[in-house]
Amino acid sequence: MDFHALLGKIRDHSRELGFTGFGVAEAALGEDQAHLRDWLAHGLHGQMDYMARHGEMRSRPELLQPGTVSVISVRMDYGTDPGQAWQTLHDSERAYVARYALGRDYHKLMRRRLQRLADFIAGETGGFGYRVLVDSAPALERALARNAGLGWIGKHTCLIDKDEGSWFFLGEIYTDLPLPRSALKPQGHCGTCTRCIDVCPTAAIVAPNRLDARRCISYLTIEHQGSIPEEFRAAIGNRIFGCDDCQLVCPWNKFAKIHAEPDFAARHRLDEAGLLELFAWSEEEFLQRTEGSAIRRTGYVNWLRNIAVALGNAAPSEANRAALAERCGHPDPVVREHARWALDRLDAALSG
Repeated sequence: MDFHALLGKIRDHSRELGFTGFGVAEAALGEDQAHLRDWLAHGLHGQMDYMARHGEMRSRPELLQPGTVSVISVRMDYGTDPGQAWQTLHDSERAYVARYALGRDYHKLMRRRLQRLADFIAGETGGFGYRVLVDSAPALERALARNAGLGWIGKHTCLIDKDEGSWFFLGEIYTDLPLPRSALKPQGHCGTCTRCIDVCPTAAIVAPNRLDARRCISYLTIEHQGSIPEEFRAAIGNRIFGCDDCQLVCPWNKFAKIHAEPDFAARHRLDEAGLLELFAWSEEEFLQRTEGSAIRRTGYVNWLRNIAVALGNAAPSEANRAALAERCGHPDPVVREHARWALDRLDAALSG
């Protein structure tokens, strides 16, 4: 089989499917495996125990999909207006949701399209061994994408392309096809810039390319279960699901393109909704309005927990106080605790 010709066909079809970046990497991840082991050994993964359980599988693709010799890596843009993002962050009465989670869950959309790409390959080859991944199995996707020529890993640990920025999703196909590899991985272009490190509200980027998840707002508002440590609550501001600050300040994102994917458009006005509006959602409303959304991952209790913290950082209005007072009677102790903390904070601001 002419694998160079096949690669060209796969690349062309990936563009037809809406992928904005394409490359092929080998399965070896030796240096990244050592970096992962060190990160886990220092406990920087917090409560994400699955990171430790799947450590070797994450850095050795052939353990996840036997026979893997090549990894097809793709990306899909989700960039939005950074001005609107900053406006929301600076308005303490509005809720900030990470830009990737405003619309439809990207996992399902990209997985379907990657499966279509795999079906296309099978049609060309007569069948092959593969596995489609979109953050759905242990994989060092950014390292694989870097090795596939899609960008370099910035100091904030996100992948950056000098012509496209960093507002994109990644997906992979592990395959037993010996496809030609992409050109050498791009060199980093962060230079002496430390904007991402300096802007982090909780100082979670403890060194270039080293993130302490236990301090990260994305981790605290999505992955972390139970009470959010008080030392981070004020710094969370109005961020109720994830955080984009390190990407918003990255100079390379001035080249990022606004996405054209209808499924990524904001649902239920989540790009401009007020905290009180979202805090009033019942569990039934939460489940209905987050159907097909990445936000469903956090769960209703943590949704209320996160918004309570944001209200504690908002203006001490009577409306905010009344909403928090009502949630102080919530059946879940985590919600009650955070609502009480927020109410005490507003009362302190009023009395001061």
